[in-house]
Amino acid sequence: MPAAPNDVRRFAALDEVDRAILTELAADGRLPNNALAERVGVAPSTCLTRTRALRESGAIRGFHAEVDPAAVGLPLQALVSVRLTAHERAAVDAFRARSVRLPGVVSVFHVAGAEDYVLHVRAASGDALRDFVLDHLAVDPVVQHTQTSLIFEQARGMG
Repeated sequence: MPAAPNDVRRFAALDEVDRAILTELAADGRLPNNALAERVGVAPSTCLTRTRALRESGAIRGFHAEVDPAAVGLPLQALVSVRLTAHERAAVDAFRARSVRLPGVVSVFHVAGAEDYVLHVRAASGDALRDFVLDHLAVDPVVQHTQTSLIFEQARGMG
């Protein structure tokens, strides 16, 4: 059975330099290799090799641009909590696999508590958000209940 995505045991072999690289890239993913190497105190060639190894191990999941959702026509954001009717692994895994491919879904969180999942969704309007819930979640036979919370403002934390 493969390790869970958040299983810290997968990364037990990371040393201080690897963790420093990860910290610097988390703060600025566009940091050039030479500057990164200087900040963590290693040669540029060593830094490049370690960064590649961190990508291959899954410690670095990817690089992305943080784009204002309004700039791409999706100014409305919401968190949609989802409670499933069935909790067998196959049903849970199938819902997760479907939900990450739904239009407008930014992130899918499998959570503990009264709800099973929270979907971070972007939409063009309130009508589009309502249609998303009705067309993709309300009709899903494993979805028992949804609750939608609009996001008024989003700020990125340092962690």
